[in-house]
Amino acid sequence: MKVLLLKDGKEDDCGQDPYIRELGLYGLEATLIPVLSFEFLSLPSFSEKLSHPEDYGGLIFTSPRAVEAAELCLEKNNKTEVWERSLKEKWNAKSVYVVGNATASLVSKIGLDTAGETCGNAEKLAEYICSSEEVKGIF
Repeated sequence: MKVLLLKDGKEDDCGQDPYIRELGLYGLEATLIPVLSFEFLSLPSFSEKLSHPEDYGGLIFTSPRAVEAAELCLEKNNKTEVWERSLKEKWNAKSVYVVGNATASLVSKIGLDTAGETCGNAEKLAEYICSSEEVKGIF
């Protein structure tokens, strides 16, 4: 039987999309069709905000895509040097929350310390943030 898989293809260690491989084990012939495209629309605004940590209480990264946007802001606007010299330290003095381990791993690569990675979803992260900030006396 043939199956249409509506997703971006991702290669695993074997060089094959894991969905295609797994479906094949059950005798299904899967065809991948990427149905989504993505475009960052607010990079200039985001870049400006990243340059002014003093205006914010912290950062919340909700996905790997959000981290990618931050990296693009640093690269495209030649802010890597100023990030390393001062901005990273200023952001690290604030709360930096992430929704999961994959996002936490990427955020750590740009030098930020994270909290909340074990929450796993937005609702639990929101509860965690509220309780953490309450303890700090911010709320």
